Amino acid sequence: MEITTVSSVKLLIALLVPLLGTLGVMFMGKNENIREAISSAASVILLGLVVSMIPAVLEGKVLIYHMFTVFNGIEGVSDPLTIKLRADGMSMIFALVASSLWTIAVYYSMGYMRAHQEHAQTRFNACFALAIFGAIGVAFSDNLFTMYLFYEVVSVCTYPLVAHAQDKAGYGGAQKYIVYLTTTAKLFLLPALILIYVITGTLDFPHNISEGLFNGDAESWVVIMLYIFCIFGFAKNGVMPFHHWLPGAMVAPTPVSALLHAVAVVKVGVFCTTRTMLYVFGVDTMHALNLGIPTAYFVGFTVLAASVLALSKNNLKERLAYSTISQLSYIILGVALLTPAGIDGGLIHIVNHGFSKITLFFCAGAIMIAHHKKDISQMGGLGKSMPITFACFFIASLSMIGAPPVAGFVTKWNLLVGSIQAHQMGILLILIASTMLNVGYFAPITYKAFFGKRPEGETYQGIQEAPLSMLIPIMIACTISVLIGIFPNFMMQFVKAVTG
Repeated sequence: MEITTVSSVKLLIALLVPLLGTLGVMFMGKNENIREAISSAASVILLGLVVSMIPAVLEGKVLIYHMFTVFNGIEGVSDPLTIKLRADGMSMIFALVASSLWTIAVYYSMGYMRAHQEHAQTRFNACFALAIFGAIGVAFSDNLFTMYLFYEVVSVCTYPLVAHAQDKAGYGGAQKYIVYLTTTAKLFLLPALILIYVITGTLDFPHNISEGLFNGDAESWVVIMLYIFCIFGFAKNGVMPFHHWLPGAMVAPTPVSALLHAVAVVKVGVFCTTRTMLYVFGVDTMHALNLGIPTAYFVGFTVLAASVLALSKNNLKERLAYSTISQLSYIILGVALLTPAGIDGGLIHIVNHGFSKITLFFCAGAIMIAHHKKDISQMGGLGKSMPITFACFFIASLSMIGAPPVAGFVTKWNLLVGSIQAHQMGILLILIASTMLNVGYFAPITYKAFFGKRPEGETYQGIQEAPLSMLIPIMIACTISVLIGIFPNFMMQFVKAVTG
């Protein structure tokens, strides 16, 4: 498919919508109805703008918008350093996930924050919108420099959300969160960015995943070092050993956990990682330097180790946190296989994991609001009082396991095929073992809820679900998880636009 670039102001408007939403929330903070109406309107407008870009991208066009130039470069030596936006197939994968999940999360947050009578709701909504601003900036970045800036915006804007409770646990989790993410970015990512610019003369992403930026003049060991720096520098990807921030951030309110795990933060991490793997280093360079398969085995350890740790967690949100660490590495593992099916499976999991994991965290919040339960051991028989919530939890957990017809099956199938294409039976065994572990830490939750004994002295009086403002978003997210499993071709169009 021939690629043509078209300048489009829609990219700038899409970036400004959550930013203007933030300002509106802050100015109308004293009127909660207007404040939340602004958040809702901003999320719907953003989704509409992103959807409006679909036809052009599927026609093979790349939408661009040049904001400004930071450094003019040196003629004949380096390209200008610009803040520039771009919508292509890979951009649309993340932009559609972030914008649609923000729309769902806004309504869920209203119900949760009001039911829980949370303080500082204006600050919460403002920071939530700012985090989406950063995520959309990452999705639509045309070069590594722009992506780095918005990556850091997400880190800063989500710090107040993690520390929302303003207690010892909240500040402790937020401190770990910001130290991990900013330290890795400054120690690994920023030096790598500078060296890549010095060596290649550009930070602009090419229009295909084959070339990358390195033309063969750079020393192999230097390219390998820069690659390792980028993998660890984007620590939001949750790859061990830089993963401890993620469970620590679970002290935040459940809507924040959903934002961290499904909408913005960790998705920003894996999106930046895979965008860099494919568009900075490129498939050809990764093949030539044998970077792909070692990466797949390295993150395969995270897949298995995080799953084992999830088995040991009694707190529901902690178990889901370690599940996220494991699931994120599926995305990197698939891309690292460097096979068509492997890359397809990795990229589509950005979508599949997003809708399924947000459903799981929404369910955890609903359980907390309706029955004040956080630990799995206290949820025996609770499914009879919350049948809709636990039914949605069960369906979303099937997606994480990779069972048909839910979305995660598409991921697992492509990853399995990709590992066979790469002739990597070791990766195949990792995927099978991780699936068994997925069953091990998800299945007991649903079984206990519907068939387990109630805790001693506990009496559940009839059906007691969370408020409809929380229950409806849960059902919507769950339904979408099923639909994109049964009809995967819509989102796979954007993945195919990346892999050709």
